[in-house]
Amino acid sequence: MRRVWAWSGAGAATASAVALTVTLWAGGAGGGPAASQQPTGTPSASRAPNPSAPPAAPVSTPSPGRTYPLSTAPDTIPAIREFTPARGPGWQPGNGRVVVGDDALADEGRLLAGELQLRYAGKVAVGAGDVELALTPGAGGGAESYTMTVKDQRVRITGPGEAGVFYGTRTLKQEVRAQGSAPEGVVNDAPAKPQRGFLIDIARKHYSADWIEDRIRELGDLKYNQLGLHFSDDQAFRIESDSHPEIVSKVHLTKDEVRRIIALAASRHITVVPEIDSPGHLGAVLDAHPDLQLRNAQGTLATGAIDISKKESAQLVDDLLNEYAELFPGPLWHLGGDEYRALMATNPEASYPQLAEAARQEHGPNGRIQDLATDWLNDRADVMRGHGRTVKAWNDGFYAGGVVQPDKDIQVAYWTGKEIGARQPLEYLQEGRDVVNYNDEYLYYVLGQPNQFFYPTGQRIYEQWTPLVLRGTQPVAERYNDQILGAVFSVWSDLANAQTQDQVAQGIRLPLNAMIQKVWDPRQPDMTWAQFRALAEKLG
Repeated sequence: MRRVWAWSGAGAATASAVALTVTLWAGGAGGGPAASQQPTGTPSASRAPNPSAPPAAPVSTPSPGRTYPLSTAPDTIPAIREFTPARGPGWQPGNGRVVVGDDALADEGRLLAGELQLRYAGKVAVGAGDVELALTPGAGGGAESYTMTVKDQRVRITGPGEAGVFYGTRTLKQEVRAQGSAPEGVVNDAPAKPQRGFLIDIARKHYSADWIEDRIRELGDLKYNQLGLHFSDDQAFRIESDSHPEIVSKVHLTKDEVRRIIALAASRHITVVPEIDSPGHLGAVLDAHPDLQLRNAQGTLATGAIDISKKESAQLVDDLLNEYAELFPGPLWHLGGDEYRALMATNPEASYPQLAEAARQEHGPNGRIQDLATDWLNDRADVMRGHGRTVKAWNDGFYAGGVVQPDKDIQVAYWTGKEIGARQPLEYLQEGRDVVNYNDEYLYYVLGQPNQFFYPTGQRIYEQWTPLVLRGTQPVAERYNDQILGAVFSVWSDLANAQTQDQVAQGIRLPLNAMIQKVWDPRQPDMTWAQFRALAEKLG
C-alpha cells in the first residue's frame, strides 16, 4: 500500500482529525523533504523544522462525502515526497486551459498545454477545469520545491522558483499518463539533493545533436537538472572551435547545434556542464600541438598528457576554457584532472625529471610533481572563477600531503577507488570538501564493458545504492550527508562501436529512472523493483 506522508508542524493534522495513518519523514518528524537524506530510518518525534524544506500545506479534515473516497497518493518517478489526501473528483484533461500567474512561466505553460492537449491561455483569470501555474516568491522551500493542489476540478501548481513549478508540471504529466487524471489533494515536493545529473562522453563516440536532445527531454521529465558533456579526450575533440580550429575532429557538433542543445536544456531547467579534461586526456588537442606533449626521461610520449612545466601548455588550455565559457552559460564547469600519466608512474620524479625540476623551482626543495599538478588545477579553477563558474574535478586529481593543496571550493567528483593512489571518500569529507557521487560501481555505463566494468542495472541501483555509497558498495556515515551534493550517472565511450546510439538510450533508461528515485527521495522506496519497473514502462 502506498504510504501517505505529511509535514509536521502547525499545519499537520492530528490522528483524531484525519482517519488515516500519518507517517513522518524518515529521520525526523519536523524536516520535510530536505530534513533527512537518510535512505532508511525510523520516525522520530523530536526533529526541529528544516527551513530549506518546501512550505507546509495547510491540512484540513476532509469533508465527509458519500460519493468520493479519500484520495491516495499518485505513483510517479521520482516518488512525490508528501501528499495530503482529500475527497473529490480530482482533475483530468478536458476543455480546460493552462493559465499562468506570471509571464515568466509562459514556456512551462506552453509545454504542458501541448503535452496534455490543452489550450494555452496565458495570463488570464482561472476558470473551471484549468491548470494554473504561479510563482510564490518568499514562500520558502527552495527554488526547486513546488506545491500542487487539485481541488474544485482545477489544478494549481506553485513554487518559489520557475524550476519548482516546472517539476510540478512533470508530476501532473506523469499522473495523467499513468492514471488519466490527478487525484484530489495536495502535493508538496522537493529534491533531497541539488545535483542530479547525467554525463555523456561525446569525445570517444559521436552522438548526434538530435540524440542528445531526446535525452534532455527524458531527463527533464524525470526532474534531472544537469547534463554533462565530456567533449575532449585522447580520441577526439568534438565541438567546433574558433580559437583553435586545428584540434577539432572531422565529425563534431557545431556551435549552433550546441546552442540548440543548451536552449532545450534550459527550457527543462537543466544546466549543461562542459568538461575539457586536463592535464591528461588531451590527446586530440596534442595531435595538433606535439611540441607540448609530455615525454619521459627516455623521450617516450606520455599518452594524452600535456607538459605542465611549459607555460605554452597553460595558454593553450586557457584559450579553450575562455572560448567555451562564452558558449556554455551555466554556473558549473568540470575541469577533469584525472589520470595524469606522470603521476601514474612508479617513480614520477625519476621518470619525468623536467617536471620534478619545475616543481622544485616553483616550491623549493620539497616541491614535487603533484604540487605542479595541483597548481595546474588551481590555476584552471581561477580561470573559470573569472567567468563566475563553480568548478569540480575528478577525485584522483586531488593530491594529499604536498606543499600545495587543491582549492577548497573545487567540488570532488568521486568516481573510483581503482586508480593508483586513490584515496577513500572519507578523506575528502573529513577535509570539509563537497563531493558529488559518480560511483563507478553503480553509475558508470562503459561501452564494451572493458577493465571489469559491467553495464549497471536499474534494479541494482534501486535496491542497493544511495548517495552515501560513494566508493564500492559501502556507504559513508550519515553525518556526511550534507557534503554529498548529489550524483551523476555517466556513459563512457571506451569501445565506441560496442553499442549504437539507440542501444545506449535503451540501456540507460531504467538506471536513470532508478538513480533519480534515490537522489530525489532519501526514503526506502515503497515499491518493489518489479512494481517500479512496471511504472517506468508505463511512464516511458
